[in-house]
Amino acid sequence: MNLYIALFALASYLLGSVSTGLVLARLFSATDIRAGGSGNIGATNVTRLLGRKFGVLTLLGDMLKGFLPVYIGSLLFTDAHGAADYLALSIFGFAAFLGHLFPVYLKFKGGKGVATGFGVFAYLAPAPLALVLVLFVAIAAVSKYVSLGSLSTAVLLPILLIAFSYPLPVMSMGICMGFLVLIKHKNNIQRLLLGKESRIGETKQGL
Repeated sequence: MNLYIALFALASYLLGSVSTGLVLARLFSATDIRAGGSGNIGATNVTRLLGRKFGVLTLLGDMLKGFLPVYIGSLLFTDAHGAADYLALSIFGFAAFLGHLFPVYLKFKGGKGVATGFGVFAYLAPAPLALVLVLFVAIAAVSKYVSLGSLSTAVLLPILLIAFSYPLPVMSMGICMGFLVLIKHKNNIQRLLLGKESRIGETKQGL
């Protein structure tokens, strides 16, 4: 692998490792978001503990962590024909995603990756992501389960990437991300099957 690509991938991982919610909580409150609600560092738990404003800021920050590496990478790394190097961009996006899931700053105990993944695909695959976001909002609004919306998008997005014939690195990354999101939601899946998952406005969920 090109040394510059490897170094930029490392930088992407380190950026992804920054917990937006935890930073906001430490700056503007005395609340440890890991000790309340679901214990997750994502936007849903931040909203529950700190309010909607901080939840939205967390969501945007986590998405930006995924968007920036692929956007900046597209400006710095191109193939021999001057086109985007999708393998490199996929590496950067996946590195940022892994940073959110397994942040080095938090002893590799991170979030579930949905918002950061959305940020990655907001640049690489905006059309499939738009369809997935509609599904996410619809399912979350009707069922009142954020986790169910997240699980649905994790399954649908890789299918859409294949259906839209995106480059192989992008499709492969989508499949890997979807798989990891499902694994990260294993406790949510168990609670959904048992009818014990919390609905929006209650406890135990998180992006």
